[in-house]
Amino acid sequence: IIDSLHAFLAPMMATLSSRHLHRFCSSILLFHLASSLPSITAFAVAAASAVSSNDITIQNGNNMPIITTPSIVYTIAGSDSGGGAGIQADLKAIHTLSSGNCHGCSAITCLTAQNSCGVTAVHSPPVEFLREQLSTLEGDLYPRAVKVGMLGTRDLAEEVGGWLRRLKEEDSGKKDENNNNGPLVVVDPVMISTSGHKLVDDTAKSAMIERVFPYADIVTPNKFEAEELLGRKLTSPEDVEAGAREILAMGPRSVLIKGGHSLLEEQGKVPHDEAISSKGEDNVSVGYAQDYLLMSNEMAEEGKPEKDRARLCDGSRGVWLRSDRYDTIHTHGTGCTLSSAIATAWAMGQREREEEDAGSTKKEEKVGALSSMHLVDACCIAKAYVTAGIARGAQLGKGPGPVVHTGFPNSYKHFPTIALAAGSASTLAFRSMQSYHNANSASTSSSAVTLGRILPIVDTVEWIERLVSTSGITDIQLRFKDTTDYATILDRIKRAQTLCKSKGVRLWINDYWKAAIEAGDCYGVHLGQEDLASCADAGGLDSIRSAGLAFGISTHSYSELAAALGVRPSYISLGPVFATVSKDVKFDPQGLESVRQFRSLIPPEIPLVAIGGIGNAAVARFVRGAGAECVAVIGAVTKAEDVDKAVEDLNDAMS
Repeated sequence: IIDSLHAFLAPMMATLSSRHLHRFCSSILLFHLASSLPSITAFAVAAASAVSSNDITIQNGNNMPIITTPSIVYTIAGSDSGGGAGIQADLKAIHTLSSGNCHGCSAITCLTAQNSCGVTAVHSPPVEFLREQLSTLEGDLYPRAVKVGMLGTRDLAEEVGGWLRRLKEEDSGKKDENNNNGPLVVVDPVMISTSGHKLVDDTAKSAMIERVFPYADIVTPNKFEAEELLGRKLTSPEDVEAGAREILAMGPRSVLIKGGHSLLEEQGKVPHDEAISSKGEDNVSVGYAQDYLLMSNEMAEEGKPEKDRARLCDGSRGVWLRSDRYDTIHTHGTGCTLSSAIATAWAMGQREREEEDAGSTKKEEKVGALSSMHLVDACCIAKAYVTAGIARGAQLGKGPGPVVHTGFPNSYKHFPTIALAAGSASTLAFRSMQSYHNANSASTSSSAVTLGRILPIVDTVEWIERLVSTSGITDIQLRFKDTTDYATILDRIKRAQTLCKSKGVRLWINDYWKAAIEAGDCYGVHLGQEDLASCADAGGLDSIRSAGLAFGISTHSYSELAAALGVRPSYISLGPVFATVSKDVKFDPQGLESVRQFRSLIPPEIPLVAIGGIGNAAVARFVRGAGAECVAVIGAVTKAEDVDKAVEDLNDAMS
């Protein structure tokens, strides 16, 4: 079976390294035993896409690989005897978010006697015992990430701060090729209870700022905690942004001011309806839970691809992460869960990068969105995890219930978007499109235009002329690799559009949105993440929308997906699915598992387009099986001996 499948797959998956094929063959029988897929081809694809680490892996219910050597994540926090917050919530988040790919260790700073109604007593063990816990753990179970929670006394804050300083100093000068420097440190500055009561005194607060913040990669205060740190109220998005800059100046490398409380709330109070109606643009903080992330330039560079232009998801420019707000009181433990989820998600990505680097020096060996999981991406994943838990919250005792711990995010209903402006209630969507499969489904009745099953990408007008007469071609994208001269590009667009219009084919223009608008009659524009940011900054999104153009966006990571969703495009593309030489891509191949994940995180009415390394119909069939409704192809058409047959086969594969 193994030999037959290896021979069957090798010609179609030439972009896969021999190491990945070897790992596939090593694990194929495990998948055979566990699989109920009806065909050997589907079975082979499911197995091949799941092999994404040096260890033999199997899939679990959340479509995340179970890895034999989990990452170590510490939680240094208090104990909640009610099980909803503190280290109890942290450990649940570490395990369930990672589906076992991370192992949680705990060092307890305080013990509480509490239930869902409140805290009745607090006991802080001696500082020497905390020191012993940390020393014992560090000597055997070294962490990839550390979450720090409640530090109720100055002595505790100073002890943890000293330990973090030594941890960082030991790892100084050991930056890897991804520019990562030691374990990620996430600090949740627990100071104010949900009811508005102070949990730490001023000496503990000052010690946290002086001794802990300088070694934190990110601090995650809620609204009330940020106000306590700043000594003033935050009542507008501008206040939050200014406050984040001030907290960043206190020493951490980034800050996430959480939006679980609306800007109209005061400690322990919910705003009245009349107060809400009088606040204008700030009302959006009541309808949405918006977190504001700001990163230092140095921290932002660690997760940025090797390009010199900004993206909407770059933390150094400030990022508003938005999700729907749920009308529920069952939110106990959300702050603890979010911070530990950030640490966990980052550790998952770091492990993927480290394991792949240990196995090979070739960049193309890395596969999947996990290898691109940096801090902004980890914040997106953590917010989705918490939102899903809030949505499922339920009362267990007499008081508010805890956030529910689910798994790695798998629903568009909970995945955040990156809002272009915090005070904007919503962004108008671009021209809507539907997939071929939704258009032919009895359960849908959308009147939106149907995107083709294949989207050929070509460089010349001559190829446009060849393809507009090819049966089965409904959409073509024109890109420009040999010139940046605006007049030349405009001329090509006009000639291409004349050809497309004569045959009823839709023309998409890559990158040059101004020329597409000026040329007129183009159907749509496709932008990458860097061009998306510059276009948004120049007011171009409104211009594209006003011109009635459809709009497609490239994505390569979870944070880029959040940015794309915030714009509400006509379609979203993901790539490269497999390694490609047609373009200098700064992200690792995504693999079929990322296609499956992204499809679940994108609303079903937005088509998902897969691109990169899809060299023939057989591979396209695998990509369709993973959930993509359209494939953007280059060589599969332009290098085909029989173009008409290649187009027919590709359409059949994507049916």
